Amino acid sequence: MIIVLIGYMGSGKSTIGKELATALEYNFLDLDDYISDKEKRSVSEIFESKGEIYFRKKETEYLNEVLNSSENSVLALGGGTPCYGKNMDLIINNANVTSFYLKLSIPLLSKRLFTEREQRPLISHLNSETELLEFIGKHLFERNQYYSRSHITLNTDHKTKQDILEELVGHLV
Repeated sequence: MIIVLIGYMGSGKSTIGKELATALEYNFLDLDDYISDKEKRSVSEIFESKGEIYFRKKETEYLNEVLNSSENSVLALGGGTPCYGKNMDLIINNANVTSFYLKLSIPLLSKRLFTEREQRPLISHLNSETELLEFIGKHLFERNQYYSRSHITLNTDHKTKQDILEELVGHLV
């Protein structure tokens, strides 16, 4: 079985994914890290040297590779992965995959991301929480049609990691 975690940056996909993988004794994979390992360069370097179209094609190729693996895994996607090509179709139409949208409200995403923005190229140029709120709101409006196709949506507002883990495991039993 492959458990796919979908959501906006800062929604907890990697943090929760690692803990879920440990709890289930599954492998944990972050798709961006997987792509970097395969391509022998960071996602930023791929964007700079080869462009976004190249990256998105490789992203779909490696997503498909992971989804067709026979290993039990928890896979954290990049926030944009579900929004390109047929990626959501690959996820929701695979009988061995259960996908979860980790849905965190815009104000909580903004609060979490504002302090991390220097490490996140997509938002590093935003200087105020108001700008960040607007940016996230616009992005989520565009991405919601993809994220909401996940098998299960979990509202994670004001929940502890343990609460979220228990909910995820509860859906898998």
